[in-house]
Amino acid sequence: MQNHFELFRLPQQFAMDSTLLDKAYREVQNQVHPDKFVSGSDAEKRVAMQWATRANEAYQTLRKPLLRAAYLCQLHGIDLQTESNTAMPMAFLMQQMAWREVLDAVRSGRDSDALQQLENELNSAWSSEIAMIAMQFDQADVDAAAQGVRRLMFLDKLKQEIAQLYEHLDN
Repeated sequence: MQNHFELFRLPQQFAMDSTLLDKAYREVQNQVHPDKFVSGSDAEKRVAMQWATRANEAYQTLRKPLLRAAYLCQLHGIDLQTESNTAMPMAFLMQQMAWREVLDAVRSGRDSDALQQLENELNSAWSSEIAMIAMQFDQADVDAAAQGVRRLMFLDKLKQEIAQLYEHLDN
């Protein structure tokens, strides 16, 4: 069975040209879209639907850096153990605590300026982590990239909490 990269005929790497991904996705969808099989047999319709669903899933995975990185780890046989492996370097744990304290302070004080500053910090950390993961994948250091993916998961969760807090502040 093809992996997501093979499905779209793209190189199996972290760096992704979104324009090429979009184009490849549209090409695959044009070939397998269920509307093209309206007059086909039930089996042909079912297979077309399965391929269209698979293409959608592959596209969603490859277009998001966090999901793409986690998928690459999976392809390299690395189980991220997101439920059981919570070990992080001490500096990152301390940074997490500091970010959480700011977030808690914003929640109690409704300080949108502090929230904006926290969001900017997280976006910067996100960008740095993405750059580091890209380099680690390029150097075939998948174990280090996997550690980066675990850090990205935390950052992603925190970014989602910030988005929810903005919604709450706007109401």
